[in-house]
Amino acid sequence: MIIGLSAALGAALCYGCGTLFQAAAARRVHGLAAAVSPLAIVGWILDAAAWLLTLVAFQSLPLFVVQAIMTGQLVVVVLGDWLLTRRRPRSLTLAMAGTVMAGLAVLAFGSGEQPAKVPATPVVIGLMVAAGLVALGVVAAYRRGSGWLLSALAGLGYSLAAISARGLHFDLDKGLKALIAQPLLISLVIGGVAGALAYVRSLERAGAPTVAAVSGVIEVVLPGIAGLAFLGDLVRPGWQVPDLLAVLVCLAGCVVLTRDPAVAQSEGTPSGTAAEAAAAPTVTEPAGKV
Repeated sequence: MIIGLSAALGAALCYGCGTLFQAAAARRVHGLAAAVSPLAIVGWILDAAAWLLTLVAFQSLPLFVVQAIMTGQLVVVVLGDWLLTRRRPRSLTLAMAGTVMAGLAVLAFGSGEQPAKVPATPVVIGLMVAAGLVALGVVAAYRRGSGWLLSALAGLGYSLAAISARGLHFDLDKGLKALIAQPLLISLVIGGVAGALAYVRSLERAGAPTVAAVSGVIEVVLPGIAGLAFLGDLVRPGWQVPDLLAVLVCLAGCVVLTRDPAVAQSEGTPSGTAAEAAAAPTVTEPAGKV
C-alpha cells in the first residue's frame, strides 16, 4: 500500500508541474503548435511519468483514493502559479491547500490495498463507446469550445482512461501480448489522448488553476463512482463517513483554490504581456517545441 500511495503522490506532483509548463506553452503559441512546443514537451514528459506512476497506484488502491490524491496537483498548480507570477495568494487559499492535503491523508487511511476485479463485458463496451463519444466531442469543440467545456471534456477523457487502467490486469507470466489484447486498452488510449488534447487546448482559454479544478472534480467523482459500482472498490469498514467528508473537502478545496484573486488576475492577463512572460517557467528552450 505504501508503494501505491507514494506513486499516487508522485503522480500528483508531476501532473501539477506538467500543467504549469503546458500553460506557459499555451500562452506563447496556440492550436496544435502549443501541443508540440518545447515547454509543452516538458509538460508531456512529466504527464507521461505521472501516468506511469498512476498505473502503479491503480494496481493496489481503489479509484476514489487515487483520483482524490490527484486533486493534490491543484495545490502544486496554485502554489507554482504564485511563485512564477509573484502574486501572493490569500491566507484562505493557503489554509485550504493544507486542508486538501489533510483530506487526502484521511482517504489514504480509509482505503487499504485493493486489487481491482475484472469488469463485466457490458462495462468494457460502455467504456469504449464513451471514449469514442468524448473524442468526437473534443473534435467538435476544439476550434470554438470554451475553456470550461474543454476542461470538462479533458476531465471525462482522463476519467475514462483512469477507469480503464484500473480494470486492466498485468500478468508478467503472460507477457506484453496479454496486456495489448485487453479491450480496455482501446478506451484507455482514446480517452487519454482526447483528454490530453482537450486539456492543452483549454489552457489557451482559461487559467491553469481553473482548468485543473474543473477537470480535477470530474476526475474524482466519475472514476470514484465507477470504481465502487463496477470494479469492486471498497471503503474500509467504519470509514465510510470520514472518506465521504474527505472527498467533499478535496472537491471544495478545488473551488476555493481557483477563487483566489491573484489567480483570477493572472488568468485575466492579456496574451503577450510582460506578466505572462513572468508567469512562464524559466527554461532554456532548444531550437524548435509542442
